[in-house]
Amino acid sequence: MGDVRLVANGLDVGHGGRTVLRQVDLALRAGEITVLVGPNGCGKSTLLRTVAGLLPPLAGDTRIDGEPLRSLARRELSQRLAFLPQTSQAPAGVTVRELVRHGRYAHRGALARHTAEDTEAIDWALRVTDAAPLVDRRLDELSGGERQRAWLAMVLAQRAGVLLLDEPTTYLDMRHQFDVLDVVRRLAREHGIACGVVLHDLTQAAAYADEVVVVADGGVAATGAPESVLTSDVIERAFGLRVTVIRDPSTGYLACFPQRAGAPAASP
Repeated sequence: MGDVRLVANGLDVGHGGRTVLRQVDLALRAGEITVLVGPNGCGKSTLLRTVAGLLPPLAGDTRIDGEPLRSLARRELSQRLAFLPQTSQAPAGVTVRELVRHGRYAHRGALARHTAEDTEAIDWALRVTDAAPLVDRRLDELSGGERQRAWLAMVLAQRAGVLLLDEPTTYLDMRHQFDVLDVVRRLAREHGIACGVVLHDLTQAAAYADEVVVVADGGVAATGAPESVLTSDVIERAFGLRVTVIRDPSTGYLACFPQRAGAPAASP
């Protein structure tokens, strides 16, 4: 088990004067992927934005490398934690190279001279996301999967030890979803980054997560390894849907199938 890089204790989160989640405990460890799942509107994105320091907690606190988030200036926090929201906007005509350079602003500022350290960080981010062949292409010319790899490269150029991704597979077809998640797994396994990811697909969560956090009913309903958390009982309580959970004999991963009238039965 990796060292804890980010930990939230007794966190209450919300917005507009409304508390969405109460008493949340969360820990992200170096080299591991923690996946947050739960029904629409349950507060997953609000929780992620709060632990990223973009929303103030209503109670409790979050620490990164042992230091309270609230004690860190925005630039210092950005050097330790990178956050990619569900949707991102870039100026028209920007190239992948120009986009990824933005990731170095956390270290140098927008007007500072570009350094050899910046070049090394940018080249590394492009390489590990397989985005290097795209550097001279405009972002608006790319496919959805290519664009997502470019945005990932931008936040990785921050060289932060904690990476938070809010639904990084949204709007992508199946192949590109798995391409992006493969990159995330490589970042955790090979580069020791602590990754926190919001996903909708429970089968993807089972395949990629070291730890799954099920968010529902105003708090955390269950936390643990996929096989201990993604059970038919937990899923029914959280999503209001009865499912059959089986293990794929070829991959060993769990898969979830709804039990609904007229649906074909899942093979054991």
